[in-house]
Amino acid sequence: MKLIFATNNKNKLKEIQDVLGPDFQLFSLDDIGYQSEIPENHKTLEGNATEKSRCIYLKYKIDTFADDTGLEIDVLNGEPGVFSARYAGKEKNSNANMDKVLKKLHGVRNRSAQFRTVISFIYRGKEILFEGIVKGNILERKHGNSGFGYDPIFQPYGFKKTFAEMSLEEKNRISHRAKAIKKLVHYLVQIQLKSVMHKN
Repeated sequence: MKLIFATNNKNKLKEIQDVLGPDFQLFSLDDIGYQSEIPENHKTLEGNATEKSRCIYLKYKIDTFADDTGLEIDVLNGEPGVFSARYAGKEKNSNANMDKVLKKLHGVRNRSAQFRTVISFIYRGKEILFEGIVKGNILERKHGNSGFGYDPIFQPYGFKKTFAEMSLEEKNRISHRAKAIKKLVHYLVQIQLKSVMHKN
């Protein structure tokens, strides 16, 4: 099954293709020749994900999904949330974003947080939303060199490693994005089953 994933983030593409498996052909924006930037001006993850998926679906008429992810820290009232990628500025600098979080949490004991991913999937013009959440703590300093974004400072509950210290396989077993993608995959499998039954 052919799907467009409305992103050019190679880390996300690799992570998601690993979860989807060989039954699905995943195309990035670069693969389809889409060069324009899709605005992410909404105040919610849901709004941004919908904006991206709808924009691409309306142009190419191919089933499309897009995601938006935020790190939501309890004592910061959910910050950085929808502004996670640009928390320290428009440059989307991950290290600067992490440094800002660590500075705000300096001396704070309650460091609980969650990663939340929202996926908007447009299938034949209809939108379906999927959500994935993983809870954990923000550490006092960065650990690990894998992953991306805030991974080096986020340690999921029940684990002694940060996301940046885990292999892709380890992370994909528990991550917020993997949970949302698995819900999407389950939905896609149901679509395929219905299609087979209809043909028979």
